[in-house]
Amino acid sequence: MAVSKTDFVRGLQCEKMLWLDAHEPEHKIIPPEVQARLDAGNEFGDKAMSLFGEFLESTTFRDDGRLDFAAMLAKTKTWLENGENVVCEGAFSWYGNYCAADILKKDGAGYALYEVKNAYAARQEFITDLGFQRLILRKCGVYVTASKLVLRGDEPPTELPLPETENERAEYLEKDGFRYKIVDVTAAAKQAERVASIRIFELGKLKKKETPQPDIAVGEQCLKPYACWYYDYCHKK
Repeated sequence: MAVSKTDFVRGLQCEKMLWLDAHEPEHKIIPPEVQARLDAGNEFGDKAMSLFGEFLESTTFRDDGRLDFAAMLAKTKTWLENGENVVCEGAFSWYGNYCAADILKKDGAGYALYEVKNAYAARQEFITDLGFQRLILRKCGVYVTASKLVLRGDEPPTELPLPETENERAEYLEKDGFRYKIVDVTAAAKQAERVASIRIFELGKLKKKETPQPDIAVGEQCLKPYACWYYDYCHKK
């Protein structure tokens, strides 16, 4: 069973979480405050699409309301072959493993990869996300020139940056009255890509395996880096 970038990040946090997503999602409980943060993140991502001017977005829906992945993959392939300047939600698949890149911006002979996060500082889970995307894109033949985070730049950060990014110079861009902070995390993302290349098929096998449920005790991973949607289910057990 193939792995998406969301699967990958969740699987690294807790393998049981990934297994439950695939086989027993009925135990999932998303608290209202968490859903609100997810919705705010989606809104922030949609707003950031125009950061570099005109763009093409691959998002396509089928008649039943579900995403049309085949159409998105085909659009992305054509646009990159044509050398389009900015592609948003570019879709890529390698051995069925899938990701949609928030923003791809033409950069010389390749494309710079931008991951948009509704946060003020780089976090390890963001780097992990970028590493997975780098792996898929490069396996699909895309020359990734740089890996960057698009963050909020409207207020002073309330959290410390990661050690490997603290010395990186941030670039600030104003768009429609909002200030974005762009941080180049290419070096850290390359390291994360190596981890992704090792773990991707391992997590795919775990996701596919119907039984038994992974025997993982509750612990720190239940809340870090994200509060698990199966927290109540696992703690009751």
